[in-house]
Amino acid sequence: MSRKHVPGKAVRHLSRSVSVATAATALAGALVLPASPAAAGSADAGLLDVLVVGNSQAGTVSFLDAHTFRNLGSLNVTADAQQRISGMDPIQWIGFQTVTSIEGGNRWVDDATLSPDGRRLYVSRGNLDDVAAFDIATGAQLWRTRLDGFKADHAALSPDGRRYVVSATTAQKAEVLDTATGDAVGSFPTGTYPHQNDYSPDGKYIYNSSIGITSFPQAMEWAKGSFQLTKVDAATLQVVQTWKFPHGIRPNTIEADGRTMYTDLSYLNGFARYDLSTGSVVTVQMPYSQAGAALSPDSYPQNSAHHGLALSGDGASLCDVGTIDDYTAIVSTADLGTRGTVDYPTGSLPYWGTSSADGTLCFVSLSKADAVSVIDYRTAKELARVPVGAFPQRERTGRIATDLLGGLSPSAG
Repeated sequence: MSRKHVPGKAVRHLSRSVSVATAATALAGALVLPASPAAAGSADAGLLDVLVVGNSQAGTVSFLDAHTFRNLGSLNVTADAQQRISGMDPIQWIGFQTVTSIEGGNRWVDDATLSPDGRRLYVSRGNLDDVAAFDIATGAQLWRTRLDGFKADHAALSPDGRRYVVSATTAQKAEVLDTATGDAVGSFPTGTYPHQNDYSPDGKYIYNSSIGITSFPQAMEWAKGSFQLTKVDAATLQVVQTWKFPHGIRPNTIEADGRTMYTDLSYLNGFARYDLSTGSVVTVQMPYSQAGAALSPDSYPQNSAHHGLALSGDGASLCDVGTIDDYTAIVSTADLGTRGTVDYPTGSLPYWGTSSADGTLCFVSLSKADAVSVIDYRTAKELARVPVGAFPQRERTGRIATDLLGGLSPSAG
């Protein structure tokens, strides 16, 4: 493929090597509460803490004040979409059509991340199968790099802001780009259909997890490919270690010690806790909602029953997003018991969870309700529900340069 670049708990063991109109009405009256005193005064050097929300169907990115939860505006990151589609060769066009069909429609924005100086935005543009960088001040596209295969997926920015790693889903690898130029600096092999990427807090390692071929039915899970967690040396891009899983690895979080991993899995209405050193696993089955229980596994969105998992800053609580159940549960990591639940209107499709920079809040995207839910870890209560653009998915915390705020589109997304 050519590349284009422009300037109840069950315990078992895992081998380390083997193994919505109603919602819109409710959102119209959503209450945004003032920030807590602890949240005040965290901006410095002209930077403001924000939540970056990728609106997948709208092709835009929304910016929410991470403390007041006010929607500050948005940026269109797909103005060139039709130009890119028109420029596809026949093979790329077939791939684009196939991925779009499997996804159930256009998914323009998969992931988006702010540069450390808060002046650039890096975007993984799903079905366009590329990554683009934007100058927030002008909205201009600084560079664009097409990935191998046909779909750009989850991404992660290195702690120093110099590298952006993106899953090239159908190419079975993750590609690493230089954020200054967009040039590809390397890649590494993954399991089948690589999905999430994360840097360890110290920046030494990259973790990539794969979901397998989600278009196959559950009865063909044996044919979906390799469900693999891959640990990579971030400097050399050499694989350090791999773990095989029995099901697709969905949203997950790995504690700083590199040993404990919490993860959603394909078809599991709950989550699991893995000890990556010993291979021991605890699986937690969460309750179904009435609507969730009525679905067959092959009706789950991209095989996901629960798709969203975040860990509080103190490590005491999990934010478990019940995608087919239309709720978010706050769970104690001490006993894996549920401390509280936030319910959403049926059909909201909660689809991702991200902790705030200070670790006290969980932000949850409600994809079919075009909103973000803000939950306090301590009280397990929803503080706000904020309208954004169409079909929000990935959210990332970051900081934006305050002198750029006036240049954002006033549109919520």
